[in-house]
Amino acid sequence: MVFVVISAQPPQIALTNSHGKRNRLSLTCTLVSLVKNFPTMSQLSFTVEHPHDVLRSAAEMMNRGARVGLAVLIKSVGGAVRNPGALMAVDEAGNYAGYLSGGCIDADVVAQAVTAITANQTNTLRYGQGSPFPDILLPCGGSLDIAIDPNPSKMAIQNALNKLNTRESASFELSVPAGKYDISIRPKLRLRIAGRGADAIALARLASSIGIECQFQSPDEICCSEARELGLGNVKQLITPNQLPDSNDDSETAFVLMFHDREWEVPLILDALAGNAFYIGAVGSKRTHERRCEELKKAGCNEAQIDRIFGPIGLIPAMRDATMLAISALSEIVSEFHKGS
Repeated sequence: MVFVVISAQPPQIALTNSHGKRNRLSLTCTLVSLVKNFPTMSQLSFTVEHPHDVLRSAAEMMNRGARVGLAVLIKSVGGAVRNPGALMAVDEAGNYAGYLSGGCIDADVVAQAVTAITANQTNTLRYGQGSPFPDILLPCGGSLDIAIDPNPSKMAIQNALNKLNTRESASFELSVPAGKYDISIRPKLRLRIAGRGADAIALARLASSIGIECQFQSPDEICCSEARELGLGNVKQLITPNQLPDSNDDSETAFVLMFHDREWEVPLILDALAGNAFYIGAVGSKRTHERRCEELKKAGCNEAQIDRIFGPIGLIPAMRDATMLAISALSEIVSEFHKGS
């Protein structure tokens, strides 16, 4: 049996079981609802989705001296909010980060994890069909199998975090009753946005609001100021098309050109094509994109390079509103990101 996961934001985690088989599956961002009569806990954190963030929360709990366990969804049958491999970090006081369902089982998983931590004993749970917990229903049907490691390696978690913090893929081993699993984690999606005006700011606002790291570049000081007000930590003012800042696009970075200024288009796209971005997109009409491609050919681009460019960007064509364009563009970017999962 093969267990795989990608966390919401759109990031990825892949599990390899003890038989060495592996597979990957994508999962886009999921909204989570709270269940009624949730038990009182000193900290509730459903906002943590990506395994990088779950592990960071686990490390922070450990650094405060808490005993921390990791709960992992190892198998799902039927409909489920999360894919196998989803993580939740829980400490002995019931503080936790991450989620394994849409609110159906999370409260009980936390309680079971606290018990496992106290007893320092691994545990495997089943919810839904074949479960010993008939009072915990799964509206989607099917079943969910959860394994709890009450004492994961702090060093292994920190080593994984060190790599993820430098945008390298990372892995660590999790030992549970069902076996040992190598959890491989892909760095988070990142955006580099170059542009000016409402379109560029709307995309930066939307992406940053759901936790996607954004680099923002613009020749417009007002746009740069707005980007800084959004809390973006990497904002650079562009000086001239011939003096572009160094870019560090990796295979988890999407570059989005949101200029209607022709003088900036070719230099910025050429710069992006020289990097490793998985997505390169540019705003504008079909006619604008055709003209842009001709200019890129004149600048020395071949057909393979031009084919890397998405234009016009977005899943929905001809958006005339900056916010709607941002939603359309980000949806296309997330879709392409998960094709590389």
